[in-house]
Amino acid sequence: MGLNSLTYPLQYDELRSGTNQITLGIDRIDEPAKPEAAFEGIIGRSSGLRRVLQMVETVARGDATVLLLGETGTGKELVARAIHGHSPRRARPFVKLNCAAIPTGLLESELFGHERGSFTGAIAQKIGRLELAHQGSLFLDEMGDIPLELQPKLLRVLQEREFERLGSTRTQKVDVRIVAATHRDLEGMILEKQFRSDLYYRVNVFPIQVPPLRERPEDIPLLVEHFVKQATQRMGKTIDAIPSETVDALICYRWPGNIRELENVIERAVILSPGPVLRLSPRDLKSQIMPGHSTDRHQTLEEVERNHILKTLRETSWVLSGPGGAAARLGLNRSTLYFRMKKLGIARSVDSRPERQKIVVMARD
Repeated sequence: MGLNSLTYPLQYDELRSGTNQITLGIDRIDEPAKPEAAFEGIIGRSSGLRRVLQMVETVARGDATVLLLGETGTGKELVARAIHGHSPRRARPFVKLNCAAIPTGLLESELFGHERGSFTGAIAQKIGRLELAHQGSLFLDEMGDIPLELQPKLLRVLQEREFERLGSTRTQKVDVRIVAATHRDLEGMILEKQFRSDLYYRVNVFPIQVPPLRERPEDIPLLVEHFVKQATQRMGKTIDAIPSETVDALICYRWPGNIRELENVIERAVILSPGPVLRLSPRDLKSQIMPGHSTDRHQTLEEVERNHILKTLRETSWVLSGPGGAAARLGLNRSTLYFRMKKLGIARSVDSRPERQKIVVMARD
């Protein structure tokens, strides 16, 4: 699947232009304008997300070990599933193991399996996640939480493709692709003797940095629409409009919990909304705003939006259209960007003096 098929029904700024709320096209959300199964759940069209998906398509063709890096709640599991879904192993199992959720004493058994009687309470043979993923992919989430004593055994799997169940002397071969993920600084852990350097180099074959939500604000309206649809279907409620000031507040928020936090905020808002318009209380969001914006508590949402557009225009040298232009980076059509610039008082002006002919910003007071 090419990246051009990543299209979504809601164009946020186009729908909110000239109005004070977004009308959700519920009847259009169910149309085929959504990712294919291999990219299911990955929503957005920001440049950062597109770079990730391009890397996914590149690395998925082979068997290289992949290390997904990024903060908690950024959707690393969805990226891991996309790697598996685009690989020749797609018809085989995708098995996941959250290394932080399993007690240290049980992690070895969960990963490698055990024989009956190998320890107190082992009343039957257990097949580990490694065997279950044979000929498929094993996703090791929160790999930084694997204890030091277990790391050499995992290193052996990566190097030799073999292991033994706990309590067994029989070596087993396994054909599995490892996709690991962590929010921790593994290089720093190596310096602190908490993570083995040889394991790190084995797993860090193809690193992919998954961007936090605060670095892809243009994807927030699409995610909001998606989560509203999910929540209303689950609860049997009807939400068909979102006030533009609500979306603005969500865009300006810093999202320390990333997409997972956004999903929870939207679910709570759907529960508390008495009618067909989504209601979001400012108390649902902490007083955090996007990095790079003024921390002045009196700054308006309009000023935040203007500063964000100005920053993007400067970074693109005022190139508005094209793949690297400001409109693409903001996730907008060029005409929509022109409208927003006009509304916010951002204009291009050329000095009449030949020696001073350059683009300047005319921001209204």
